[in-house]
Amino acid sequence: MRTDTLVVNAAAAWLPPRRQVPAEIGATAEDTGYTALAVSDGPSAPEMAVLAADAALEQAGWPAAELDLLLHAWSYYQGHDFWSPAHYIADQLGAHAAQPIGIQQMCNGGAAGLQIAAAHLLGDPSIARVLVTTADRFCPPGFDRWNSDLGVAYGDGASAVLVSRDTAGGAGGAGGAGAGEAGLDAPAAGPVVGAGADERTAGANERAGALRLVAVSSVSAPNLEGMHRGDDDFSPAARATAAAVDVRRTKRAYLRRHGSSGYRAAERERVETLLRLAVDEAGLTRDGRRPRYVVLPRVHRGPLESVLVPLVGEVTGAEPLDFGRSTGHLGAGDLTTGISDLLDNKILAPGETALVLSTGAGFTWSCAALTAPAG
Repeated sequence: MRTDTLVVNAAAAWLPPRRQVPAEIGATAEDTGYTALAVSDGPSAPEMAVLAADAALEQAGWPAAELDLLLHAWSYYQGHDFWSPAHYIADQLGAHAAQPIGIQQMCNGGAAGLQIAAAHLLGDPSIARVLVTTADRFCPPGFDRWNSDLGVAYGDGASAVLVSRDTAGGAGGAGGAGAGEAGLDAPAAGPVVGAGADERTAGANERAGALRLVAVSSVSAPNLEGMHRGDDDFSPAARATAAAVDVRRTKRAYLRRHGSSGYRAAERERVETLLRLAVDEAGLTRDGRRPRYVVLPRVHRGPLESVLVPLVGEVTGAEPLDFGRSTGHLGAGDLTTGISDLLDNKILAPGETALVLSTGAGFTWSCAALTAPAG
């Protein structure tokens, strides 16, 4: 999805201060693929989301009361049964005019939220300001953050991203090459934005640190959904089959039945397809430019080094960035926290583009392309 008339106005992550190191479970960083995991001893997942959202709203100078849409994504239990965490977050922020929507697309939820935010902003003139949040807390007794899954260990945390239209000059106004400069046909005019939306958005995307959201791309392989279902029958209630989440068991059952070669081939093909699609939708293939960086998902070092890093080099020529070794995989928040990392560390020079990757069970892989203002 081409989204170069949109801007990420701010992004923030809230990670708990405590880190659990592999030695605490009798393992090493080489064994686990991580040097430490972020662990929340107190705030629940939705409470962490409120903290991240407060920080992002403060960065952008946006009142929560002026939000039009709030999208909250998660991959694990949010603290209550039969309940909407998205509405809780909106209420706690004071975003009482916003429509809260929950997104449960496993660990690709933050990416799905960003894509849905973009679709609303591109298609609905009444939507001007959107907040995307994610939050997960992988705690006992239902989850063993180190041992409940294969190829990944889980950290706690939340993220928040604020998105609006670029009112500073269209595709080229927020920085980087415009459609004409990239050798592309100029995009068709978008929907006419009402005066109220313009007034609320104008100036906000000119704040220091805003990034142009150039594209959000996704590919899927739903034939792999059985990796998280295994041989289990459908059960009447959560964790009726086992006392704790045990994805190792379901993945091993799937691999016994289907072998590992099919998944490995599908992963490689889908990730390569995603990277090529993202580069194309960002307009980087038409003028010889390439992304400066690719932010990697926070999965185990093994899959990163064997699949993702080689494909990133082959397809994009960009430098891979790995922020996940001291946090763990952040559930639905890998992509959105990666955007926060880009902003916090001021990694992109004016006009440079980064791709931020995400993956989630099902499987779906997503990529956001972001460009720094040209100055």
